[in-house]
Amino acid sequence: MKLTDEQARKLITYIIEATGLKPFQVEHTVELLQEGATVPFIARYRKEHTGELDEVQIRTVEEQFAYFCELEERKVTVLKSIEEQGKLTPELRERIEASRQKNEVEDLYLPYKPKRRTKATIARERGLEPLADIIAAQELTIGTAEEAALPFIDPGKDVPDAAAALEGAGHILAERLSDNADARAMVRRLTNEQGIMTSRVATDFKDKVTKFEMYYDFQEPLQAVPSHRMLAMRRGEKEEVLYLSITAPVEQILAGLKSRLILRGSIFSPLLERVAEDTYKRLIAPSIEVELRLESKERADEAAIQIFARNLRELLLAPPAGGKRVLGIDPGFRTGSKLAAVDANGRFLEHVTVYPHIGEGRIPQARLDLLRLVETHAIEMVAIGNGTAGREMEIFVKETLAGAGRQLPVVSVSEAGASIYSASDIAREEFPDLDLTVRGAISIARRLQDPLGELVKVDPKSIGVGQYQHDVNQGMLKKSLDGVVESCVNYVGVDLNTASWALLSYVSGVGPALAKAITRYRDENGSFLSRKALLKVPRFGAKAFEQAAGFLRIRGGKHPLDNSAVHPERYGLVEAMAADLGVTLAQLVADTALVGRIDLKRYVTESVGLPTLTDIMEELKKPGRDPRSQFQTASFRDDIREIGDLKEGMILQGIVTNVTAFGAFVDIGVHQDGLVHISHLANRFIKDPNDAVKAGQVVKVKVLSADAQRKRIALSIKEAEQGGKSAAN
Repeated sequence: MKLTDEQARKLITYIIEATGLKPFQVEHTVELLQEGATVPFIARYRKEHTGELDEVQIRTVEEQFAYFCELEERKVTVLKSIEEQGKLTPELRERIEASRQKNEVEDLYLPYKPKRRTKATIARERGLEPLADIIAAQELTIGTAEEAALPFIDPGKDVPDAAAALEGAGHILAERLSDNADARAMVRRLTNEQGIMTSRVATDFKDKVTKFEMYYDFQEPLQAVPSHRMLAMRRGEKEEVLYLSITAPVEQILAGLKSRLILRGSIFSPLLERVAEDTYKRLIAPSIEVELRLESKERADEAAIQIFARNLRELLLAPPAGGKRVLGIDPGFRTGSKLAAVDANGRFLEHVTVYPHIGEGRIPQARLDLLRLVETHAIEMVAIGNGTAGREMEIFVKETLAGAGRQLPVVSVSEAGASIYSASDIAREEFPDLDLTVRGAISIARRLQDPLGELVKVDPKSIGVGQYQHDVNQGMLKKSLDGVVESCVNYVGVDLNTASWALLSYVSGVGPALAKAITRYRDENGSFLSRKALLKVPRFGAKAFEQAAGFLRIRGGKHPLDNSAVHPERYGLVEAMAADLGVTLAQLVADTALVGRIDLKRYVTESVGLPTLTDIMEELKKPGRDPRSQFQTASFRDDIREIGDLKEGMILQGIVTNVTAFGAFVDIGVHQDGLVHISHLANRFIKDPNDAVKAGQVVKVKVLSADAQRKRIALSIKEAEQGGKSAAN
């Protein structure tokens, strides 16, 4: 929608009031977004324009702007429809134009919205609208309602008696009240504020054990239902195990409707009371319940997606092992374990399949094959997928290496989504001649080297760091997770000469088409020697260069700043700093002491302020630095392989795999994650589990209980911190 200047100003006012941000922050952010700037670019390189808004704030402005644009579009459609009916009054126009909520606009439009054939429509066709007007006026105080209806009896129009006439007129009045925006707003407010979400078990499941048992007879205030419970109940309803409903404060609602309908005492008061009840039960309650259930679902979706996004961010920003030569292992029993060696840059070298878990006769050969790969390719680390046979393979590798006198780090790596990658178009492009399982082993090795660079090739929903990902709004989920991946990729930066097109596609201003064009140009012309060389890539124009260049790195390139986050638009500024110090740019970049001598205030201009200059200083101190933490991994106990090996009181190391609203799941090496309930996360009150742990974090846990039959493990970080009984004791 092309906004007029007046509409744009109005929308910006709405966003300012909704977000509490300063006018210039919203105005400049909206302007940059409309010019095609990406969120990471604005947050990093336009700090002076936005008053240093972070990515979350910028995305909020972006979302609010999109919402209000859709609202304005809807207003135009609604106003046009009412005007074409000849029913648009100045007062109605003013109310619609002033609305800031979509449901308010829809409520105001309801009386004029084309309707299907209703009971009220039929009553009007039978000539009962004048009777409805008489009843609504409530001026008659003598006689009876039936006497007032006598003139409207018409057997030829299916109005055989006074009762039928009054019933038809009541339907007309009920529809009028149902269409009243203020009445609907009152019902919505009371139901939303005081409504109770109720869950009941379906008859067929009353005596059956299901995962929804706790919701067989469940009630909770609608506003208090947490995201995970709402989504769990909705899944139970979808699987036809549960029946859900919202119990509203009916008496209070009916009192409010009657007060709007009954203006004074008249012969029609008893009839109007019945009309109010009919209006609520037949017309308003069902639609308001649907609306509020949808809103509660949207709130639950939003909360679940936020948790998913936080977990994904932590996983993508997990510390990389770095440029090590890695042996990746996709473990298996019957089909064997696939071993794949990659070099320090992740290039595939060789693969072999071993069968150490099927028959004693195959173990010697498996040991020989493993050691040969380690020796031949000077392997520095071993990465083993944590799925089926993962723990068994880990023990086998450690024993084999120890027997040969080799000490190499053996790391358990999450293989969530590895099978998705193996069968993807990206994997087929990379390794067209390799089996799916071998591709999986390569991916596991690369995940250890650089989690971000490898995980961007997998649909975020398949990485396994959220709950109910198939139940939430898929469009909202995709947008949020894509935003997280984009944010992480640009936060870390991308090596222009080694990155896959999948990784490059998330760089600000690039996208899949340009990413493929970049890798194709690189394949045909060799490595890029400078950022400026990007402009030689077909269809890579000045705007794409502006958005992308600062996030791309070139190691050992022609320009010293090409391996930093300093944007090319500021190269001249840094060169001036070097000249003022009497040194070359290369000398300045290489000497932290020289950087410390720069007086930033000398270089402040209208377009470049202290925020940008401070960022430049940080880059000059550590050009090309990786902002991610140092690599670390958990050490699983060799004697703990299955749930049956666990004993209450054991203190173990584990890796946080998933953080939810009610706690965190931890992999302790037994093929089944254990749950640390929120009450056991820390020795202090925790409202948000993310305040205590992050996905990918190595933690120490105490085993509280282990149920092998139900595959449930209860763990405690709090008690592990306090100290507990070790299995070794």
